[in-house]
Amino acid sequence: MRFGVLGPVRVWTDDGRPVRVPELKVRVLLAALLAREGRPVPQGRLVDDLWDASPPGKPTGALRAKVSQLRRALGDAEPGGRELVVSGAAGYVLEAATDAGDFAELVRRARTAPTPARTADLLTEALALWRGPAFGPYEDAPFARAAAARLEEQRLTALEELARARLDLGEHAPLVAELTDLVDAHPLRERLTGLLMRALYGAGRQSEALAAHRALRVRLRDEAGLDPGPELAALQQRILAGDEALAATPPAVPRLRPPRLPVPLTPLVGRAADLAQAGPLLDTERLVTLTGPGGVGKTRLALAVLGERPEPGYVAELAGAGGGSVADVVATAFGVPDEDGIAAALGDAPAVLLLDNVEHVVDQAAKLADRLLRAAPGLRVLATGREPLGLAGEVVRAVPPLAEADAVRLFADRAAAASPGFALGAGNAAEVAGVCRRLDGIPLALELAASRVRGVGVEGLAAGLDDRFRLLADGPRGLPERQRTLRAAIEWSWRLLDDRERAALRRLAVHGAGCTLSGAIYVCADSGAGPEGAAEGAVSIEAGGEQAPAGLTAEEVPGLLARLVDRSLVSRDGERYRLLETVAAYAWERLEEAGETAEVLLRRDDYYARLAECAEAERAGHARQRWIGRLDAEIANLREALDGATRRRETALAARISGSLAWYETARGRPAPH
Repeated sequence: MRFGVLGPVRVWTDDGRPVRVPELKVRVLLAALLAREGRPVPQGRLVDDLWDASPPGKPTGALRAKVSQLRRALGDAEPGGRELVVSGAAGYVLEAATDAGDFAELVRRARTAPTPARTADLLTEALALWRGPAFGPYEDAPFARAAAARLEEQRLTALEELARARLDLGEHAPLVAELTDLVDAHPLRERLTGLLMRALYGAGRQSEALAAHRALRVRLRDEAGLDPGPELAALQQRILAGDEALAATPPAVPRLRPPRLPVPLTPLVGRAADLAQAGPLLDTERLVTLTGPGGVGKTRLALAVLGERPEPGYVAELAGAGGGSVADVVATAFGVPDEDGIAAALGDAPAVLLLDNVEHVVDQAAKLADRLLRAAPGLRVLATGREPLGLAGEVVRAVPPLAEADAVRLFADRAAAASPGFALGAGNAAEVAGVCRRLDGIPLALELAASRVRGVGVEGLAAGLDDRFRLLADGPRGLPERQRTLRAAIEWSWRLLDDRERAALRRLAVHGAGCTLSGAIYVCADSGAGPEGAAEGAVSIEAGGEQAPAGLTAEEVPGLLARLVDRSLVSRDGERYRLLETVAAYAWERLEEAGETAEVLLRRDDYYARLAECAEAERAGHARQRWIGRLDAEIANLREALDGATRRRETALAARISGSLAWYETARGRPAPH
């Protein structure tokens, strides 16, 4: 329900229907409550407002009757209306949303608008809310006089600010008559006279502008014994000096180009749920970032979100942007010359900007997004990248790999397009599903793999994934360079890491089934831990490892892990950290190039030997079930460590692992490993 005080006091329902308030005293009560602007009014004061010096015999009862009538009128008009009139120990309160509040909000926005044109638009909209004298016909009543005078002063100030904005836009001549009428109505108001002087001078009427100053000076001396203030005196001197800047026409505000969203050549597969979640976020949030590993489909999802938005959408592709050109790329997307032109052209009009692939220029992109969001209140930013922007108010949503069923459907669709005659059926469904799992459900990898079906078939594709980077070496020519091959997609992320992040990532690859934080620390930190001291070592595992004398320290590994998670190279599921199989395969290559494979594998195998020994030491205690659950989660890694120790003929290490797991294998009903 809305209440009007900028003119005759009125009430409307939320859908715009007028509300009739019967009986004069009830309307006076409504006006008296509105004049207090949400402050409680004691009963005695309301009695004075309604009956002045002639109250009824039982004034409190009579007031309650009028309050009841007002509540009934509001309640009959709209559900919840009755509850707007609240009574308490301090008196009565009307919880009202008024056109005066709307007016104040528009004026506030006008004062922070980026351009004079937008300021003028907002002030014009604000002044259009006025329907006559404030609180009419009660503007002279004692309860409304101060509120009405205050609102009239705000209206006059808004008129002055509108005139100043229009002068800044070069509208000198059209304003002369309007400002002359206002000066006649408020002859001692210096600000109005100053605006009239500017309008006259800008219209080529210098002598009349100076005459307006002389007339004000005479009036002030005659009526108040004062001289015009220093601001008006300075304006007079500029006019006498022929200051051309006072009459200058401002440069034209840049105009946005019509939005043009790229049209994908293939349909979006398997993202209905992600689209339903990500799209509505921009209804309530101004900055949303979609994160995920390379090739997971962040850009495709973001374009689909923009395609469903009511606002115009603009796309800034930052993959080719250097650190100094981010603002230029965004300005080009809007069709304006520079960053300043973006805010000027947008004003507070609604729009969505897609900052695509921000990871390599994340600092510059974040600063630009922050500036634009502050300067253009109607703008919303949707970003994609392998890490968030890190701004206050940012909402981050990870784009997951495709579920297996969707991955299979995407693979089959693309394979059929590349290899006529291909069809998914009982004979190849299992192998296709296996390929999709090994490619982690990443759409880019699936599309690259599907393009190979014509040459090697599904069986050859499945067999060749052990050397996936060689097999998936050439992609469609229409893709960006960083997505033409599977290796290029991973290397794009690798190049953005520093040396310590790279060391942690390549060492994590030895945990084939993922790991806990303690496992990550043990293999990543250069602690020099050896296979001796099983019981003591097991305790150190659970405590997070030892500090390394050089290289990566145990203390910094958690921070490195967090940054790798932010960069979408490591996923975190509860207490476990995992690498996608493709990322792990690339990290293995880097581990071998660094010459660290033997050392890191030894750390891994020693870690799992100590873990098994710690579990064995507590198998009979109250922690038995917890350790069984822990070994369940690590059994793939334990078997890999055992196999590794056996292959390297480290019999003592292999014996430690197999011997410590004997009780667990028995508990699980399996034969002991050997």
